[in-house]
Formats: sequence, structure tokens, C-alpha cells
Amino acid sequence: METRYLEDLQILVSLCKRRGFVFPSSEIYGGINACWDYGPLGAELKLNVKKVWWESMTRRADVVGLDAAILMAPMVWKASGHVDTFSDPMVDCKKCKLRFRADKIDLKNPPCKEKCGGEFLTEPRNFNLMFKTYMGPLEDASSIVYLRPETAQGIYVNFENVHTSMRKKVPFGIAQIGKAFRNEITPGNFTFRTREFEQMEMQFFVKPGADEKWMDYWKQARQDFYLSLGFRKENLRFHAHTEKELAHYAKSAFDIEFQFPMGWQELEGIHNRSDFDLSQHQKFSGKNLEYFEEATKEKFLPYIIETSAGCDRFVLAALCDSYRVEITETDGKKDERIVLGLHPQLAPVKAAVFPLSKKPELQELSEKIFGRLMKKWVCQYDESASIGKRYRRQDEIGTPLCITVDFDSLTDNKVTVRERDSMKQDRVSIDSLEAYMSDKLVDLANARAAATS
Repeated sequence: METRYLEDLQILVSLCKRRGFVFPSSEIYGGINACWDYGPLGAELKLNVKKVWWESMTRRADVVGLDAAILMAPMVWKASGHVDTFSDPMVDCKKCKLRFRADKIDLKNPPCKEKCGGEFLTEPRNFNLMFKTYMGPLEDASSIVYLRPETAQGIYVNFENVHTSMRKKVPFGIAQIGKAFRNEITPGNFTFRTREFEQMEMQFFVKPGADEKWMDYWKQARQDFYLSLGFRKENLRFHAHTEKELAHYAKSAFDIEFQFPMGWQELEGIHNRSDFDLSQHQKFSGKNLEYFEEATKEKFLPYIIETSAGCDRFVLAALCDSYRVEITETDGKKDERIVLGLHPQLAPVKAAVFPLSKKPELQELSEKIFGRLMKKWVCQYDESASIGKRYRRQDEIGTPLCITVDFDSLTDNKVTVRERDSMKQDRVSIDSLEAYMSDKLVDLANARAAATS
């Protein structure tokens, strides 16, 4: 058998629209650049991504959760540096009107050179990436607020609230999932870079001097997280930021990069932010944010180790990593099977139920089984086309298990359960089907983790 993995992102874009993962936003009006709507399967996949991330972070004694507001006091963004420094250098082509990030292109050979000669670029100028709006009825300078460009600041300004209310001692972390907004100059590559996106961030507060130890810990922990969900090792790597690449707040930084069809790109960032954030908010707010360590009677501003992942990028990476085409040849005839080999925890649909035919007695039993399973898992019911075609539909959306109700089921009270990746089949009692599925999904998840560890 020959296996081919995804090389052209447009193949995935087509699948996502056709099968209900992702749609262009406002499509009936011609769409809007770099905005996407998650369809029924995409919404389930995204929920599963957030669930596994949230549980991996907060089901431990030293991390708690938070859900901070999108709109914050404007001074927050002054303190963080976003008002003054959160910008990208931008150039425009005066002839073809295309716009580029000056730091991402060769200014002597811009992408539009073949089209218009590339001799008409404006001088680079800084473009602030924050979306500005107004709070209240008046649109004046005193009413300006910003759509948050990151979720992290909501954690920093709540550091004191969280550690006192939850009686947390340093080291401890605060995790958050939420929307962020950046007025990107050049969004693109499907859902990879958009102006509205969802972040999954955890800020871990540590004693100065212990920061490098925790930096190493979280680097390994975050890589292990992706491997535990079946990501192929060859598609993951670390990139250490050079001094030139470091953000103004960072003491050191590493990216976990994923090999997308368009090349290696950042999937998650792990940053040692030192005490920059708390010191800035202490300075601008006038509030004392020092932590008192009872054991040593010391006061200090904690350093912060940040893990910052994009939920939308995670979803895109999971789809890219799991897409494969299996090609078999029998008697000179080739057959292709498209499979989304998603980890069982991520798969939007856990099982599909098929009556072998449209006979009323098979439909009735199948619908009864489907109703039972839907109480525990997201499932689909399908009775159209051949069993083979129904299997292929489910393979293409990543469904781990398919359950067929046949005529023998009416007498032996058993169904055939077929597994996606191996295509092996088990005959299972209907009475024990839920228990079988629970065990099987766990076994499949453990096997994926073991294969990539």
C-alpha cells in the first residue's frame, strides 16, 4: 500500500468546505478577506481541541483557569507596550495597490515584481495591529478602547486576584482560552493567519532564578502534548529565537513549529517573559504586585513562562497532519481511500451507525442504537449508498468507528464495528456496545500516543 500525505493546502480547503469543517465567512455576499466560519464538524473539532488543551493544563494542582473580558482599560495596552510598539512595517505598491509586510519580503524583489515591475513601493511605515473602537455614545479620544490583541494581559492584571482568592503559591499558572483580534497586514494560508482568532494561553509564575528550569520543563511538556495526540514527529521541531527575533518583553523564546504544506510555521510559542509584564502593570497602575514568599520572607515580582498556542492553527495543523491518501492496487486496478487519521479525542464524530439496508426492521434497530450512543458521543446516522461508500464518507471526516446493523443483528443481538485506520472488524453485543466503545476509544488513543512517544 502507498500512502500520500498532504502537500497542497487547497486540497484541504476543498475538503473542509465540502464536508462541513470550515466555510468562507459571509460567502453569500462574496466573503470577507481572511474570515472563516466553522461548520458543524469544524465546530466539534475546535471544541475537542479546546477541551483536551484545557484539561491538560488545568487538571493539575498548580494551574487554574480564567475567562477575562475582551475589552479592557486602555491603559492596560499602554503598559504592555501594545499602543507604542505593537506594529508591523508596511509597504504599498503604488501601481498594483498590493500591500506587504516589509520585514517579510525582499524589497528589491517584491512578490508583485513580475506583475508591475516592483519599482513603485512606498517607504516602509509602521502599522499598529490593534483594532480600535469606542465605548459609549461618543466617538472621541476619551472613549477609545481596543479589541484585545492577545489574552495574556487579562491574566497579568488578575495575578493578584487569582493567587489570593485561590491561595496559590508560586510557582503556579493561569490558563485561558479566548478570542483575540489583530488587524494583520497580510493574512492568509486558510485559517493559519486571520484577523479574528482564538488563543489558548497559560502564564506560569515562577521565582526569579527558577525561570530557566521551568522554561525547559514547559518546552518538553508542550512538545509531549502534541505527540500524545498523534502528531507525527517529523512534522514538529523547535525554533530558538535569535536576539533579533526576540520580542521586547522576552528573555528567551522558542517556537514549536509545524510543517504545514506552505512550510515550517509557528504552532505554539514558549516564552520567558521575565518580570516585564508585572513590573509594567505595577508601574502604570500604581498597585504593588510583588509576591510574598512565606518560607523565605522574601518579596519579589515573579517571572513568567508563557505557553501561547492558537486554537485555529492547532485545528489546521491537526487536519494537515492527519490527512492521508491510501492507494492500493488489486488486479491492476488502483483504489484510493482518503482518511483523516485524527486522534480519537479530537475526531468530531466518534461513531457512525449504518443499517445494512433500508428495511424497516433494520432502520428501527439502527435508530435505537444511534439514539443510545448520541447520549454519550457525537455520532452520525447514514443509510444512503453502499456500505463501502458510507465507510469512505466517515474515513474522510476522521470517524474512528463505524457500526453496521445487519440481518443477523435481528437474531444474535450483535453489530459489526469497523475501525477506521486498520479497517479491522469486531462483532459486538448490542447490550455491551457503549462499554466496548468507551474501551476501544481509549485503546486507540493510547496506541496513537505510544506510536509517537
